Amino acid sequence: MYKLKGYPDDWIEKRMRSIAIREELTEEWKNRGIKEQVEYSILTAEISKATFGLTLSQYKKIKGLKSQNLRNRMTDLELIFSMLGEASTTAIVQTKNPKGFIKNQKAARQGGTVAGNARRELESKTGKRVITSKNYLPETKKRKELTAGKRKKK
Repeated sequence: MYKLKGYPDDWIEKRMRSIAIREELTEEWKNRGIKEQVEYSILTAEISKATFGLTLSQYKKIKGLKSQNLRNRMTDLELIFSMLGEASTTAIVQTKNPKGFIKNQKAARQGGTVAGNARRELESKTGKRVITSKNYLPETKKRKELTAGKRKKK
């Protein structure tokens, strides 16, 4: 699907890995009593808040997205930090074995905090923000032609 849309192989590889990490996390949550979709949403928002300082809806707003999938528009670094937050949460859940929503919410915050600390450290070292309003979109043939056409007109 991503290949047909023009995404490069290295981005597709990261996106597929992020899907696998997400599935592993949701399976861990399911095994620990998380059943309602709203609970999954809240836990995901906790990871996002701790990782990026934003809820998913705030993040989508920054990127100017409405119904589009946020992760499909993330840059490489945004995807990597998202994966780190979820993978860290999975590791914490597997180690501490929290049962029920409240304890898993705490684990989600802790996992997101690991990624958030790493993100802030990178931003400190580079002087650049990881979070960007830029939408990562593949360079399609049609868009290349349009861009080339605009350059010729100038």
